[in-house]
Amino acid sequence: MICREEAERMTVPIELDAVDLSDNDFWTKPLEYRHAVFNALRAQPGLPHFASPEFGSAPRGRGYYALTRMDDVLAVSRNPSVFISGKGNVAMEVPAEFLDQSLITMDNPRHARLRRIVSRGFTMKAVTALMDNASQMAKQIVDEVVERGECDAVVDISAKLPLGIICNMMGIPDSQQQFVFEQTNVMLGVQDPEYVGEQNDAMLAMSVASQELADLMHELATLRAKNPTDDLISKLLSAEVNGEALTPSELAHFFILLTGAGTETTRNAISWGIQLLTQSPEQREAWLSDIDGVTPTAVEEIVRWSSPVISQRRTVAEDAEPVKLAGQLLGPGDKVLMFYGAANRDPNYFVHPEGFDVRRSPNPHVGYGGPGPHFCLGAHLARLEISVMFRELLTRIPDIHATGEPARLKSPLINGIKRLPVAFTPGAR
Repeated sequence: MICREEAERMTVPIELDAVDLSDNDFWTKPLEYRHAVFNALRAQPGLPHFASPEFGSAPRGRGYYALTRMDDVLAVSRNPSVFISGKGNVAMEVPAEFLDQSLITMDNPRHARLRRIVSRGFTMKAVTALMDNASQMAKQIVDEVVERGECDAVVDISAKLPLGIICNMMGIPDSQQQFVFEQTNVMLGVQDPEYVGEQNDAMLAMSVASQELADLMHELATLRAKNPTDDLISKLLSAEVNGEALTPSELAHFFILLTGAGTETTRNAISWGIQLLTQSPEQREAWLSDIDGVTPTAVEEIVRWSSPVISQRRTVAEDAEPVKLAGQLLGPGDKVLMFYGAANRDPNYFVHPEGFDVRRSPNPHVGYGGPGPHFCLGAHLARLEISVMFRELLTRIPDIHATGEPARLKSPLINGIKRLPVAFTPGAR
């Protein structure tokens, strides 16, 4: 983690011939090195190509072109009929059964139908209605640590709010929240030995964790079908668009997506935010000087800087005409990987892109995905959760700071933090 002045002084010699974005070890290197590589790739003409990564027992694919410039990420995001999601959304190849059910690996018209049904729970009006609940939950989270003066920011703070909000929305019992947390960690951390041992098959681990969550949702859906409540499961079971409703399988896979994308990403944004304030005390003071005024821009800057989702893949459709991108001619079946963190540091779009500035404006980041049909369904909810959590932290334990380096997730998918020790002046519950 570096402040703006350090970033501008730092020079890292990069030998691009030795860089392999598909090597899982690349994602364990210092963030400074990662973004120095992205800077070097962005400055090269055309699009660099990388072989598909190995992933458990899955077959290796034909590789992908890496997109590190904002213009290229926007162009692909805005053209979903050519650059499709139905062939997979990650660098590695996964079996078809994983692709056919998830909202993020669907194309229109099926994607549009499913999104219309589930989006009702994530409109600005629906999210605003959660404000009191989220604020109360944030107060309780701080209450549980405030007298201690130290804690693990990830486990004790960052993970609790998004997990609690999603589970409450879906009607998941409190007794099952730890189970959901653990299965989500496995699904999104399948390339980290802490969650999946080196000797295990990552594909098998992901499959088992996904099935565990699907079984939980099937069980709860059966109960809600007999005894509806006001939770999101009941609403989705009864929701219809043009006479169509969610199938049990679609509901289960939506729940899997929601627990992953809806909790892991916000958890990591909050964790990185705490680390950023530790490393940039002047930005903490700027935020503290005007919490109400600065919070909206600070939240966007945390998401831009941390870019919790590292990348998403698109594939040129089989019936598409060859298309040129950054001077590279792409044909049917060619794959591109959009690196959001790289685009979010494109100097053509951001002044001092390596710096952290809580008042940054404008801030046209793609931390919630690029424009188009796959823009994050839960962006409003994520902004609410990050806002209420930092309001509570800055109001009650304003000097919270990291006391050690973050234990980073070993993953090419999620820019995650597993543990972050913090300390602060103890206060009253």
